[in-house]
Amino acid sequence: MELITGEDVRKVYHNGGVPVEALKGVSFSIEKGAFASVVGPSGSGKTTLLNLIGCLDKPSAGKLLVAATDVAVLDRRDAALFRGTHIGFIFQSFNLIPILTAYENVEYPLIVVQNVPGSRRREQIEELLEAVGMSDQKGKRPDQLSGGQKQRVAIARALVTHPQLVLADEPTANLDHETAMGILRLMKRIRDERETTFVFSTHDHRIIGEAEVLYRIEDGVVKTHKDNGGPGHG
Repeated sequence: MELITGEDVRKVYHNGGVPVEALKGVSFSIEKGAFASVVGPSGSGKTTLLNLIGCLDKPSAGKLLVAATDVAVLDRRDAALFRGTHIGFIFQSFNLIPILTAYENVEYPLIVVQNVPGSRRREQIEELLEAVGMSDQKGKRPDQLSGGQKQRVAIARALVTHPQLVLADEPTANLDHETAMGILRLMKRIRDERETTFVFSTHDHRIIGEAEVLYRIEDGVVKTHKDNGGPGHG
């Protein structure tokens, strides 16, 4: 079943009054439970595509369905609500809040976005911190954690709202090989257990090698789509 479908998706930015076409009529589909990677050189449009899927920006033209919702027509309020209930984000720089503990960072979207009651929050947070192997570090702030530990907290935060889709922009770029591979194995295990769809934008050959579906973008156009085995592969 398809979770994401794009039909002739275009994105035009204006730089000093000059139109710049970042995406030039992209059409694609991503199935539920996919472990997919969007690859391409810098400036190819891959981050733009992730931002559109994540409702952080709007297409200039075309149709973009995410979880059966045409996100291209959502206004700012509805886009924020959709993000909070359907999508989790993992960033290269982790984007943890420095003054909050690991536990509080994972708790944050449950308070601010979903307003989940305290008793249920604790249960969800503890479950995910245990799943990512960070239960014993939950009282530490980000500056007391290693890069791999920060990324594990970021993964828990992305998953705590039970999103159907997790978007990850260069999530392993700041990690050493062993830590990066451990993070990838963790995300695949979570995908298998929860049927969460993961879509990456990356240059990292470690992710490209582990991805089950590859979408290559060049000059704002999807050039190739390669299926490496589908959900459950590897």
